[in-house]
Amino acid sequence: MSRLTISNALASLKSHDQPFRELFQHGSLVVEFYAPKGKDLQEPHTRDEIYVIASGSGYFVNGDTRNQFEKGEVLFVPAGVVHRFEDFSNDFSTWVFFYGPEGGENA
Repeated sequence: MSRLTISNALASLKSHDQPFRELFQHGSLVVEFYAPKGKDLQEPHTRDEIYVIASGSGYFVNGDTRNQFEKGEVLFVPAGVVHRFEDFSNDFSTWVFFYGPEGGENA
């Protein structure tokens, strides 16, 4: 699939038993859509990742920092770093892009 939309991504989650769904993969790139309800239970990942906030707002914990986020923002998380979304709105959803080698890229 070369074209992804928020409405198609949300629709694909309705028939899925998890709050995320892989929608595209090419080489080391994996694109997912994530829309947790109530609480974000994710664990640190083994690859670097980028979030592009599709809708909603809240707070993002990334290692030792906690900052507000809103629709349209881009957030980066290095591999292995504890992170989660907190106090997010009911309409929160985000694109997730995993890329690079296991363990993350060198800075």
